[in-house]
Amino acid sequence: MKPALLPVVGFSLLLSACGDNETAVTETDMQDNTPPAAMEADTNPLLAPSDLPYGMPPFDQIRNEHFLPAYERAMELELAEVEEIANNPESASFENTIVALERSGQELTRVARIFNNINGANTNPDMQAVQREMSPKLAAHSDAISLNPDLFARVDTLYQQREELALDPESDRLLERYHTGFVRAGAQLDETQKERLREINSELASLSTQFSQNVLAEVNASAVVVDTREELAGLSDAQIQAAADEAASRGEDGKYVITLRNTSGQPPLTSLENRALRERIQKTSVARGSRGNEFDTTGIVSDTLKLRAERAQMLGFETHADYILSEQTAGNKVVVNQMLGGLAPVAVANARLEGEEIKRVIDETAEEPFELQAWDWAFYAEKVRQARYSFDESEVRPYFELNNVLDNGVFYAAEQVYGLSFERRDDLPTYHPDVQVWEVFDADGTGLGLMLGDFYARGSKRGGAWMNSYNTQSGLLGGSKVIGNHLNITKPPAGEPTLMTFDEVTTLFHETGHVLHGLFSDVEYPRFAGTSVPRDFVEFPSQVNEMWATWPDVLENYALHYETGERIPQDLLDRVLEAAQFNEGFGTTEYLAASIIDQALHQLPPGEIPDADAVMAFEAHTLAQAGLNYDPVPPRYRTPYFSHIMGGYSAGYYSYIWSEVLDADAVEWFRENGGMTRENGDRFRNTLLSRGGSVDAMQLYQDFAGRLPDIEHMLRRRGLQPQ
Repeated sequence: MKPALLPVVGFSLLLSACGDNETAVTETDMQDNTPPAAMEADTNPLLAPSDLPYGMPPFDQIRNEHFLPAYERAMELELAEVEEIANNPESASFENTIVALERSGQELTRVARIFNNINGANTNPDMQAVQREMSPKLAAHSDAISLNPDLFARVDTLYQQREELALDPESDRLLERYHTGFVRAGAQLDETQKERLREINSELASLSTQFSQNVLAEVNASAVVVDTREELAGLSDAQIQAAADEAASRGEDGKYVITLRNTSGQPPLTSLENRALRERIQKTSVARGSRGNEFDTTGIVSDTLKLRAERAQMLGFETHADYILSEQTAGNKVVVNQMLGGLAPVAVANARLEGEEIKRVIDETAEEPFELQAWDWAFYAEKVRQARYSFDESEVRPYFELNNVLDNGVFYAAEQVYGLSFERRDDLPTYHPDVQVWEVFDADGTGLGLMLGDFYARGSKRGGAWMNSYNTQSGLLGGSKVIGNHLNITKPPAGEPTLMTFDEVTTLFHETGHVLHGLFSDVEYPRFAGTSVPRDFVEFPSQVNEMWATWPDVLENYALHYETGERIPQDLLDRVLEAAQFNEGFGTTEYLAASIIDQALHQLPPGEIPDADAVMAFEAHTLAQAGLNYDPVPPRYRTPYFSHIMGGYSAGYYSYIWSEVLDADAVEWFRENGGMTRENGDRFRNTLLSRGGSVDAMQLYQDFAGRLPDIEHMLRRRGLQPQ
């Protein structure tokens, strides 16, 4: 789940991700007038493969000043490689064109991966300056390849002859994907259109960078300053101390600072007793990006939408949503709209029932009754849960200490299902002191790769949780796997344990599911490696891995009190599991609201897209039309801080619930076939996880499950039967 960063380039990866392309260079272009950037090849750690285990980046050697010259040199190299392919005097063949493109751009792919990943997890002003400078350059670099007529002619020739080439299935799919990628990138446009497309892509790259940097700056600038400890009643001592430490770090000694996450709702709202402070936090949160200050993003959003819509029509699609969805498993906007539109009324009806129950608690407990507002929901929903299930988060957290959840939960499940083992590697350098490294071994003892765990929130890190790859495997290029696993858990005061909510536990299992998808990759071509699958399929394997968080054998192994080592009492555990569907009306409604906003914005033709001053009104109108204008439940993301859709999830935020249909069906398959067994894990790995994008996504699912998914499993899980 990545917001707008620099694209992960390398020609095949770029075509796979967004329909754009990439570049390269050969020694024939290297003469005595070698540019300064090239002179740094021997000293710049980004310009050569790492000699650390599994090719892990040498973080201790990388400096901010290395990135710009590395980018420039790597682009030169790839452009030269691509020019050599395009101008090859020999007739086009699969080897000298498609395979050659797969081999090109390795330096640029390495530089971009390292930069993107560090910039997302631990940015600084110098890196942000590189991002601003390189975004339009990389867009132009991509266009130089995808719009190269000689290169496309070779690819098109092979594509027209594909039935005569007798390629193996993965190679045949690779050729088809390259041809489709070129066409979607504009290879068939005339020169005037190509020139306009270059302008659009450059502008979009700059806007994407500006948006992501504004969102991060705004979330930091919007932190709420609290004057007295008394106002923080309801928070734990550790949470209050963390707020004091944050204030001190900002020069606000003696005060307290509540930092925000990039969602509409904020975690402290569950516990804070001070209603006025809850209101201040909630209103501050949902106003981000639309306050008319230097970080306002409404103009960026409007400009981005207009450019995306114009580009889509140039490429033969009615809207940007049509352009995006044509490459997803959903296929088209009619299917997506039907799913979202069918779920919305059921979700809102459930949310309103939950709201009525919360209002009864307010009426019974408040000194003066008041109308339920968004800043009240989490606080009073927690009271409802306590009353119904007789536990609260503070009672559960001591059983979910981070290191124990990792070792005896996440890693234990991976061992039981797949035969994996994880060993700490404290000898390897990292980009931040909080990052931990594990070497992952297969059942036969061979090394699979490295996992970097970066679990704490900080001001230099973007919000949310995500997985990324620093290194990937393919039969063609070899290589090994180095994968990052990121969360945003509030770091406790020094010496205190990291006690997690159950939602954070589930998120850790989820992101590790992405990691396993990357680690198990076993494909021939780098384009198909790891998680290189359609956006509305990529969340499915990670959501399946959430299953093990509540699997009885796994829970029993990791739900241990951090001080006593005692297992969570069975009655408390039963209540935690019974509460799994609690507040699902709220959760589904806030998610669907964001998903429908995403589709509404991207299903507009160019002339109907709102200007900056009308973006928020359009959002409100969209929610009202969908019946989602239930004020106590705002969208999970409002448009000005909706990083998903300004990055890789444009017209694709529906993917989570689309993938959950597959996930819920797959979980049912595991249950039907004996549950947590190595046989089931190996089947899931061999038929689906290891195949990456080398096979059509829905075919992968059928290869695994032997059937198409049934949506009823997802509806039952969420308790969303029609009212």
